Amino acid sequence: QVQLVESGGGLVQPGGSLRLSCAASGRIFNFKSVAWFRQAPGKQREFVAAITTSGNTNYADSVKGRFAISRDNGKSTVYLQMNSLKPEDTAIYYCNSASKISRWNWGQGTQVTVSS
Repeated sequence: QVQLVESGGGLVQPGGSLRLSCAASGRIFNFKSVAWFRQAPGKQREFVAAITTSGNTNYADSVKGRFAISRDNGKSTVYLQMNSLKPEDTAIYYCNSASKISRWNWGQGTQVTVSS
């Protein structure tokens, strides 16, 4: 079973940047498409971005052009570079398998707060 540890969140002003990391245990991580999700207070968890094993990426419309997902299989880590942050990006961010039928246990997530 893959264990996931998200980090890199924090408090940032609107227009600022953060880089999130998702470190995984388990080599199977390197052979799966991986996605970032987020959950804002009172809302359901939503898809943010995904990356395949070959590096193809996909983004939610709300973050296109501002966020960039990448991966380093040597470190079993996926990153989310977030630029031009907006208050509506405030949420807990999680990573997991991009496939609904092969989800791993959710990690604790990392809190991102965008506020002046």
